[in-house]
Amino acid sequence: MSRSETVWIVDDDRSIRWVLEKALQQEGMTTQSFDSADGVMSRLARQQPDVIISDIRMPGASGLDLLARIREQHPRLPVIIMTAHSDLDSAVASYQGGAFEYLPKPFDVDEAVALVKRANQHAQEQQNQEAPPALTRTPEIIGEAPAMQEVFRAIGRLSHSNITVLINGESGTGKELVAHALHRHSPRAASPFIALNMAAIPKDLMESELFGHEKGAFTGAANLRRGRFEQADGGTLFLDEIGDMPADTQTRLLRVLADGEFYRVGGHTPVKVDVRIIAATHQNLETLVHAGKFREDLFHRLNVIRIHIPRMSDRREDIPTLARHFLSRAAQELAVEPKLLKSETEEYLKNLPWPGNVRQLENTCRWITVMASGREVHIGDLPPELLSLPQDSAPVTNWEQALRQWADQALARGQSNLLDSAVPAFERIMIETALKHTAGRRRDAAVLLGWGRNTLTRKIKELGMKVDGGDDDEGDDA
Repeated sequence: MSRSETVWIVDDDRSIRWVLEKALQQEGMTTQSFDSADGVMSRLARQQPDVIISDIRMPGASGLDLLARIREQHPRLPVIIMTAHSDLDSAVASYQGGAFEYLPKPFDVDEAVALVKRANQHAQEQQNQEAPPALTRTPEIIGEAPAMQEVFRAIGRLSHSNITVLINGESGTGKELVAHALHRHSPRAASPFIALNMAAIPKDLMESELFGHEKGAFTGAANLRRGRFEQADGGTLFLDEIGDMPADTQTRLLRVLADGEFYRVGGHTPVKVDVRIIAATHQNLETLVHAGKFREDLFHRLNVIRIHIPRMSDRREDIPTLARHFLSRAAQELAVEPKLLKSETEEYLKNLPWPGNVRQLENTCRWITVMASGREVHIGDLPPELLSLPQDSAPVTNWEQALRQWADQALARGQSNLLDSAVPAFERIMIETALKHTAGRRRDAAVLLGWGRNTLTRKIKELGMKVDGGDDDEGDDA
């Protein structure tokens, strides 16, 4: 960018304005800062910058209010929306409002600068877009992890589209929630959303379920039945676990995707439908294609846009927020006071493997709401199966926290006289570690521990430790 290019920064946080000002000025850009959207709106009547980067939530008019005003009066002016509230609504509202990009805080300054440069380069490509209607809040999809921010961005970018989407993710990651969000924030939002799990339907009933049947088509078909495709006409059909679809049904689905029409089971008249397909699977469809279990041409029809949903272990920073949300929701359902997780309990939950992903965490929070005795949830209040699980190999940076977790688990198992085992174990570990650092020299190890050499020797004998003699013959320096 040249020195004549101007960037306006809008944020009520002075430190954010300062950081962006310095970074952009170092790249030769001219900056102007505002602490509210109101000041920008009045200034735009007299002057227009090349790029605006604005916070979304500020006193007075919000960043989205500013965005809508700019899209109306200056449709080619690129606006970057940034926010510390990294949720789906913010991302979708930003994209639907016509934002050039969505930048969640905290952000990398170099990435922010590169984004501003890219916004300016593409300014001439911006098209005037009508301001969108208000969005329905979607609290079920929560995530500040970078992997979830990518999911939010994808939903936002697809919000004006009817394109086919394939969702990949392990069981329990929330694939149907993402499919719901894609539908809700699409031009088909006012039409039906029909979900069907391929793995839950018997093979001999699948075609009737999808395409319906004529009266008398088979034994028991007493009446005409409209299938899921007809029920979803004008809207979205979500086909979950698409990898479990039988081969003959795959062939019929391929024809519907190609022609937009099908025949009911036992029917002779084609039925025309307008349906958006969103498919999902926990399997690797490419592997199924190579194994001859999934049609390659159908795979390419479905794999137009792919969204990957991260597993719980890839978004650990979201676990406390998700847990608080699920505890609050469970409390509302049961009409009780919500439970509160102790900080050490949150940390413990963050380090568990969570093979069942978000669904397992939600069920755990339901269990806690019913079974935990007090309002504050200690580690020992967790389901027994979680207390026996190995934690993932995340490094322990706080030994006091690790000790607290051990004590909670031991007491939960009914142990008593903890100090009788804890204190000797603590001293043994300290002695072994000190001797390791001094190559077995007891005098030096005693100094590291803050003891005299005789005290160290006595402790070694009391603990029954087998340690090389080292410098044990030296005089007492206790």
